[in-house]
Parts: sequence; structure tokens; C-alpha cells
Amino acid sequence: MNTKLEKERILILGGSGFIGNAIYKELLSYFDVHCTYCRQSGAFSENHVFHKYCVAEDSLFLLLHKIQPTVIISAFKGDYKSQFEAHQQIANYALLHSNCSVIYISSSEVFDGKFSHPSFENNLTLSESVSGKFKISIEKLLLEVIPSQTTILRLPMVLGINSPQILHLRQCIRHRAAFEVFPNLVITTTTINKICQQIHYIINQSLRGIYHLASNDMVHHEDLFNEISSKIGDKMPIFKSVFSSNEDRYAAILPKENRLPNPHQITVAQVIEDCVLNEEIISIK
Repeated sequence: MNTKLEKERILILGGSGFIGNAIYKELLSYFDVHCTYCRQSGAFSENHVFHKYCVAEDSLFLLLHKIQPTVIISAFKGDYKSQFEAHQQIANYALLHSNCSVIYISSSEVFDGKFSHPSFENNLTLSESVSGKFKISIEKLLLEVIPSQTTILRLPMVLGINSPQILHLRQCIRHRAAFEVFPNLVITTTTINKICQQIHYIINQSLRGIYHLASNDMVHHEDLFNEISSKIGDKMPIFKSVFSSNEDRYAAILPKENRLPNPHQITVAQVIEDCVLNEEIISIK
């Protein structure tokens, strides 16, 4: 591996969350990795690469200048006003440190105002949800202030054997409980393992721009969870069908302009396989 890359100092904001913690575990052996946590003091306070940071209470400016990261991965949560101010501080830090890049974990929500077709990287964003509009504002901020240092990663539904959705599905199967599905919703998906591999590659290659880290093909939401459930075991949950339209609506993002190499792509079939592996389910630590 390139000597320069081995010296990258990476700060994962939100390293205690589902996505952030998985990224931390993927990168830890290769880079100088630091993370933030907010409330989980018992789990992370003794870990010297985890730093307590609550977006509504603490100064990100001080933390950035203490750690001096060369890569900032934004995967944290909090109230929108505080988050926006934190990303302004991230942009200001990057302006002062030209060797620093910023990776923002966004989502397909930036297109949740569009339903007639899937969305690609260069399509204009349009959202009807508060969350989607907020993510658009962060994308716009970073792309306008530090365009040459910014990488936007838009994620679809993220699954995997230990993902919250699959854990919930298993609970519903076990207890014969209701699990909501959307028969007329066409989506793309991916796994947490694939995202981590892709982010590792993006950091190694110093890639910039907008990337859709989603499956190359689409699937109906109901069909996806029907197939996963049938492969998990003999029992099925009680599927509760939710209809928002009489016709198909798309909540799908697809890679087109910025495609990663084949080993770093994924299909719906591979997502399903990853969700039903007979492995021990471990908790996030």
C-alpha cells in the first residue's frame, strides 16, 4: 500500500453509530483512525481513538484542530441546526488545510420528491421530506465551499446480517409480528460490508465527486423482504402492505457517471445472500 495513504489520519464523526462503527472497523488496520461518540460513555470512554463529541454541546473546531485529520467522514446525527453549523466548521477547517478531504454520508432521501424514475449522480436533487432537504443543504454547502475536497456518498437502504432492518425482520419472524412492506415501491439497496469496502477504495484512490453506492439493479420493496424472509427459515412474518400509490413509485438511486470497478459493485441478489448468511449475529461494539 502507498506509504502516503498509510499516514492518512481519518476522523469518523459518528463512529459509534451503525454505519460509522462499521467504517471504523474496516479502516482501523490501515490508517490512523479516530472516531466520535456522544452518549455511549460506557462503551467507548476507555478507547483512546474515540473522542466524546455531542454536536449540540461541544466545539467541533477544537476537536478538528486537536486531531488534525486529513480525511473527515461525516456520519453523525443531531438536530439539523447544530449539524449544519458543524459542517460549516468542517468546511472552514478544510479551507485552511488543503490536504484535508471531506466524505459526507448522504442518502437517497435527496431525491424523495421524485417518484417517476430512478435517480443518477448528476440529476437535480428534489426532496419533500425535512431530512432530505437537510441533506441537500449539506451537500450544497460542501460542494460550493470546498468542491475539490468533497466526496458525496449517497446511500440507498443499507442491509446486512446485523443491520437494524434485518434484526427487526428476524424479530418479526420469531414472534409472528407485523413487518411493513411497500408493494409499489421500487428501490435499490446495498450492504454495510460493501459500503465499507467502497469507502476504503475511495479513500485509497482519493476520489472526489458524487457517488451512488447502490446496487446496479432494482427491486420492489415487498419482493426484497419476501425473498430474504423465505431464505432465513420456514417461518414468515406477517407482512403489512402499505400503499402510497396505485402505480410503481421509485425511491431508487443508481450509479452511472461515477461507477466503481466491478469488485466494488453489488447486485440485489448479493444483498439478499449477505442478509441470510448463517453467521452468529454480533452486537455493535
